[in-house]
Amino acid sequence: MKLRTLIPVIYILFLLLPIYWLVAMSFKTTNEILGGFSLFPQRFTLENYQTILTDPTWYWGYINSIIYASLNTVISLLAALPAAYAFSRYRFLGDKHLFFWLLTNRMAPVAVFALPFFQLYSAVGLFDTHLAVALAHCLFNIPLAVWILEGFMSSVPKELDETAYVDGYSFPRFFVTIFFPSIKSGIGVAAFFCFMFSWVELLLAKTLTAVAAKPIAATMTRTASSAGYELGLLAAAGVLTIVPGAIVIYFVRNYIAKGFALGRV
Repeated sequence: MKLRTLIPVIYILFLLLPIYWLVAMSFKTTNEILGGFSLFPQRFTLENYQTILTDPTWYWGYINSIIYASLNTVISLLAALPAAYAFSRYRFLGDKHLFFWLLTNRMAPVAVFALPFFQLYSAVGLFDTHLAVALAHCLFNIPLAVWILEGFMSSVPKELDETAYVDGYSFPRFFVTIFFPSIKSGIGVAAFFCFMFSWVELLLAKTLTAVAAKPIAATMTRTASSAGYELGLLAAAGVLTIVPGAIVIYFVRNYIAKGFALGRV
């Protein structure tokens, strides 16, 4: 094997090592994990996965996380599409300053907004709901989606809009049938980043939920006991949290590749 082929293979194996280690731990008992080093489970067990799939608290944590992450992705894209179109097609007073202000919201630490969101949602009755977490994450995901989509839309010639209007297309029809397909790569990239941020974000998700909409990240803290953490159960939960992200990557993989080549990403 040539050196230029061997180096990428070694690098990929190095990146996959932590994932393999996590998967191997998920099939071990906590006593075996703490007992010593082993590449493979000495006593293969599915008890950790059985616990997660049979305990309502565990699987509802996954369902809650998927619900608010998906809801946030939809809301963020619906808000970002018209905003990005306006920034890419029109020039108005303060447009660059407004665009920069949107990006500064994305740069702010999540912890800054935890207490204000908690007080606001408690006052209006949104605390411990999926919508509360989804809307809170929009503060960070909408600016990111606008930034990504604006780059894709700016690469589409304005003559396309003018030609469609001359042909008698209304704006909604033009946007859905002509413009939307031309930027679907950008939409796929924006959807991926919005979903993944909402899926892995922990602080707001834990702060704004209690029981009904508790995410999987909060559920994983239940493994603590007087004897320590149930490491095998945590590993199994970690493996299952990778699955939704892997599924999203699979469906938008072609769009992400085009996005890195053509867009702002």
